[in-house]
Amino acid sequence: MAHPELRLGYKLSGEQFGPSELVELAVAAEEHGFDTAAVSDHFQPWRHTGGHSPFSFAVLGAAGQRTRRIALGTSVVTPTLRYHPAIVAQAMGTLGCLYPGRVWLGVGTGEALNELPLAATWPDSKERYARLKEAIELIQRLWLEERVTFDGTFYRTRNATIYDRPATPMPLYVAASGPSAARLAGRVADGLICTSGKGMQLYAETLIPAARDAAQRGGRDPAMLDLTIEMKVSFDSDERRAFDDTRNWAALALTPEEETGIDDPLELQQLADAVPAAKAAGRWIVSSDPEEHVEKIRPYLELGFTHLIFHAPGTDQMRFLGQYSREVVPRLRRIAG
Repeated sequence: MAHPELRLGYKLSGEQFGPSELVELAVAAEEHGFDTAAVSDHFQPWRHTGGHSPFSFAVLGAAGQRTRRIALGTSVVTPTLRYHPAIVAQAMGTLGCLYPGRVWLGVGTGEALNELPLAATWPDSKERYARLKEAIELIQRLWLEERVTFDGTFYRTRNATIYDRPATPMPLYVAASGPSAARLAGRVADGLICTSGKGMQLYAETLIPAARDAAQRGGRDPAMLDLTIEMKVSFDSDERRAFDDTRNWAALALTPEEETGIDDPLELQQLADAVPAAKAAGRWIVSSDPEEHVEKIRPYLELGFTHLIFHAPGTDQMRFLGQYSREVVPRLRRIAG
């Protein structure tokens, strides 16, 4: 059986841009030759000042109407607290009917920033994982079966049917930053999603082996897992600009506890503004030389990642798409053969 082919995608940053801008960026990504576009799903942005948080499913619907080829998905939705998993199954079923073969669902355990404003409590990591596991089971059953009665620990349905859904279920990916979620991806999903800049050891020794081992133990072909990674890249012909652009996303340099546990965009903004410039840039591949840039991406390809979604931090995303599609994307495709 053939391995998944390399796909190069573009991140639609819902925290940074409004809905109309995101749709135009999806169109531009298709025109510049990207294979996929992934939209974030936030209720609140990382920054209060100038932040955005459009409804991801609406953005995907509009982007699908304006494009013809590019695949569209979420990176990622939390189908556990502010969304009931059955509603996520319904939303994606509708999108799958509108754009057959072009949509996928990425899911994760979530962040307090997006869930706590609408939830009574913020569960601990063990419960968030258990909720995600149960939500995935329910979503997949609703995509395959009619009249689903589900009596779980967290979610219940009675004779529930998703009436509008594609004949073939949409691909589902699990966001993983540790071994438990990676094993879940290997057992039940089409692949995993993670983010770059966290040290190659995490991917090489923890996430990928955990996912592949779980797939094999479950009687699945580990080689068929679609290993997806959001690549944090700041590429510009002006190296100073590439460095300075990363300040827009200094929140990514905060600790995991701060990122997932704080629910106030104003508080996150204040913490991010205090991050030194060099630390803010540390999560990104920052460069102006395309050859150097590609060499920094090459290790991720060598580890086996098959779907790279490029997230650029700058405010001028059209500039990024133009430069990246000319200087970097062709080089990466040559490496992949």
